[in-house]
Parts: sequence; structure tokens; C-alpha cells
Amino acid sequence: MQFCFALINSFLFSSFIKSPHILYRGVYFILVLILANVSFCFSQNTNIILGRPTDTSITVSVLFNQVDEYYLEYGTQQGEYGYTSANYTSIANLPEEINLNNLIPNTKYFYRLNYKVPGSINFIHSTEFSFITQRTPGSTFTFAIEADEHLYDIKGNLNMYNVTLQNEANDHPDFMLSLGDIFGDDHNYSTITAAELDDLHSYYRPVLGKICHSIPFYVCLGNHEGEKEYYLVQTAPNPNMAIPATLARKKYFPNPFPNSFYSGNTTVESNGIGYPENYFSWTWGDALFVVLDVYRDACDTSDKPLGWAWSLGLPQYTWLKNTLETSTSKYKFVFAHHTRGEGRGGILTAITNEWGGYQRQVGLVGQNFKFGLNRPAADGWTKPIHQLFVDNKVNIFFQGHDHLFAREQLDSVIYQEVPMPSDSTYNIGMLANADAYLSDTLNGTGHLKVTVSPAYVRVDYIRAYLPADTVGGLHQNGEIAFTYYVRANDAYTFIGNGSWSDSNNWVEKKTPPANLPAGNAIYIDPVEGGECVLNITQNILQGAKIIVKPGKKLIVPGNLIIQ
Repeated sequence: MQFCFALINSFLFSSFIKSPHILYRGVYFILVLILANVSFCFSQNTNIILGRPTDTSITVSVLFNQVDEYYLEYGTQQGEYGYTSANYTSIANLPEEINLNNLIPNTKYFYRLNYKVPGSINFIHSTEFSFITQRTPGSTFTFAIEADEHLYDIKGNLNMYNVTLQNEANDHPDFMLSLGDIFGDDHNYSTITAAELDDLHSYYRPVLGKICHSIPFYVCLGNHEGEKEYYLVQTAPNPNMAIPATLARKKYFPNPFPNSFYSGNTTVESNGIGYPENYFSWTWGDALFVVLDVYRDACDTSDKPLGWAWSLGLPQYTWLKNTLETSTSKYKFVFAHHTRGEGRGGILTAITNEWGGYQRQVGLVGQNFKFGLNRPAADGWTKPIHQLFVDNKVNIFFQGHDHLFAREQLDSVIYQEVPMPSDSTYNIGMLANADAYLSDTLNGTGHLKVTVSPAYVRVDYIRAYLPADTVGGLHQNGEIAFTYYVRANDAYTFIGNGSWSDSNNWVEKKTPPANLPAGNAIYIDPVEGGECVLNITQNILQGAKIIVKPGKKLIVPGNLIIQ
């Protein structure tokens, strides 16, 4: 409609300036134009959600609010589209998934949507959007994480969420993950209808469509998504709420299913669901990504199972174990809405029951190991989930649920709580759940920006603020509230300013050995305006390397010996 009224206002203004006496005839003409083309006006209401990016394909979910003819054109240069999809005719308010295939790996593509009302001559062209196919190992890229949008209840604020979404877009991530509690399906689980479930999911389409036309979107299921195993087995009064909830999610948001690129849940469910698209994994650059569903599998005794009653389920556990053990990726990330699905906290919930194996704990010390008793090895259970993480070198486990930022570490694994992107009070999670965490707890609203490079992973907590809350200069939207690094085992990275010998200047305070062995690398990447001063003797043995990042400064008053 805005497009049509802009044309109308422009026509009236120009007509009045040129010939004031024909203004009324101009108005009459425009009114006739409006009545004759009202469907054309409404056809401007479209949105696109990208999903399932691979090395050679991507899914483009296109939604019109009325019948239109359309096609996509795309290419590897801005404004130049050498490829065209087939022609399609939309069904009003029903998303259509268009798969773009035979793409080039590790390549940025530009595309636009062309559409018109049936019978019209000219196509309308959307603005230009973009995406990138799977990165190759050795690439540097970013991705975004958010959790607990809660727009369906008083916790979430749409204006606040829009600020966060724009901040995410400003980071130019390759993709974005939400860690759940997006749709809010289970708040009225005994009375909610399929139509209401559909509305809850469709509401997010234009919201996410503001950025997800160029940022592929992954859904990790939360406790409020209405897709728990407990709901699946219910028969009354509203049979199997999880079925229409799953169908609505799959209708509007294309999540991965098992194929040659993604692994995941191979169960084909009945009632029109097919693959539930609820847990999956893939590799991108140097990283393995594993998304878990802690609600759907083998948790049917209660809507909030606790203790040993909660389970990931043997099929998903076996898949997780195989995925981690067979991965050769340099970095491994695991995502879920929360450890064990319910409760509060990070590492304090990772010590007992199926996750940690102990019957109880005192602080961070587990007591009375009962994993084998409750999860028999004869059935296929080999070790607790946390031990799987440790043994297979998982770097970070990301979770939501508790609505604040918190970073903890148990053994070698970082447990990262992701803040809400939509809390306009900036304090919901901090006030309610901070006492369930032991370190690095911060309030605020925003998202995580994760940068993956050959040398390290960098995690930034990007805070979001409404404009009114930045008046006075105390806070600035987009400010970085917290940063930490995870070092690659074969890399040493200088990120500070000053002496080589000062461990504080190195990622994880790890200085390189005096004789850098083959297969290892030193990266020189001092802070903006800083410099790295080699004040000792450093030997780079054959097969090792030292790399100075472009525009960065290395001063060598000491000895640098490259063999």
C-alpha cells in the first residue's frame, strides 16, 4: 500500500503544480486507478526467509499475501543476474519453498524477487538481497545467535527486538540461530487450536523477513514451542498439540533435514509431518554445528521431566555421539534451548543425571555416579553427555532459557547462556536467574556475534538499546559488553599491544613455544593502533608459519628465525 500511495501523492502534487484546474479530474482518475488495481497495491506485501544453506544450494521461502506470478533471478555479481528460477504462481498466505541448486561453494550470491499480478505486463523488482554458500576450511566468517524472543507474552517487546535484528544485520553474519521460545505454543496447551498455532508462527514471518532475506535462519526448539514428546502422546482435550505446532513451524521456517549435507533426525513421522527437522548438524568452514532438541525424544512422562526422567533419547544420543566422534572439524559448537530442557543454570545442571552422570552434587563436585545404572551400556549408552563433549573437544555449548548473558566453564567446555533479544527492561533474566550461574553474568538485551577464524573463535555480546535509552550517552546501541576468545590448538594469536613475551597479549594467554613446531602457526593481529614487539628469540621450524594480518604491525628488535 505504501508504494501505491507514494505514486498517488506524487501524481496529485505534480498535477496540481502544472494545472490546478484539473486537480479534481486527477483525483477522480486516481480513485478509479485505486479501485481497479487494489490487488496490485496489496501485492507489495511479501517476505522472504532463507534456510538450509549448503555448499551448492539454498532454500528461499517466499510468502505473498495474495496471488502473484513470480520468479527469482540471481548471480555472483551485484546487479548482474545470470541465473533464473522457474516461474511460480503464489497461493495467498502460503509460503512456497524455492530451491536454488548447482551453486558454487564458498561464494556470495546476489538475488532479487520479481513478481506481478496475473494478467499484468510488467514485473515488480524487489531490492537486491544476498547469501553465501558453505565456507571452506580456513575461511573467516561470523554467525549470530539469539534466544527467547517471547514476543507472544509480556517479556518480549517488538520495538526492542527490531533493534537487535538490525544489529545482527549490521554484523553481516553467514546465518543466524534462534535457541527457542520463539512461538509460545504451549501457554494454553489444552485449548489452543491449529489456526491459533498457525497465527503464532506466521506472526514472525514479516518480523524476521526484515533481515532473513539475506541471513539464513535456523530454529532450535524451546520448551514453549509446543513440540514436546509429552504433548505428542496426549489424546484429550486437544489431541497432539505438537502435531499442528510442528506443521506450522515447518510451513513457515525451512529447517534442515537429513541429506548429503546435513545429518539429523531420520525418523519419518505420521500425520503429514515427515522429517520433524528438530535436530541436525552441519559443517561450515572450520566448525561443526550441532543443534539438539531436548524436548521431543523420550520425554513423555511429564511436560517438565526432572532428574533421570529427562532424556535426550537413545536415538538422538547415538546420533550426537557419532556426529562428534566422526567430526574432524577444528571447532565444535553444540546448541540447545537448555541442558536437560528445564530448570535454571548452566554448569550447575551439567553434573548430574544423563548430562553429567552423578546422582547428586555438592557445588561442582558430583557424588554417587549412577549413569550406568540409569542408562545401561547394553542399550547403547556409553557416557554422560558432558563427557561426550569433553572427550570430543566441544569448544562451546550455547543455550537459552534463562534470559541473560552468562559464561561458565566446566572442564574444557564453555557453557554459554545467550541473552534475550527483546527485553526492553534489560533485566528480566538477571533478576530472575543470575543466581543459577557462577561467573560472567551480565544483564541487558542483544545477541551474540561469533567470529570463526583459523586461529581462534571470538564471541562478542552485542547489546541493543532503544533510542530513548541512549540519551545521555551512558549506553550506545551496538556496544560490546563482553568478549572472549577460544584458541585453536594449532595456533597462537597476538591480539594485544606491546611485548611478545607478555602473555596477556595472546589469546587465552598462550604464548608460542620458543621453537614453533610443524603444523602450527603464529598470527599477529594487535589491537587497532597497537603493535607487536618481538623482544625475544622466536624460531619458526620447518612446516610452521608466522602470519602478520594485513595492516598490522610487527616490530622485531629481537630475533626471528624462520627455517
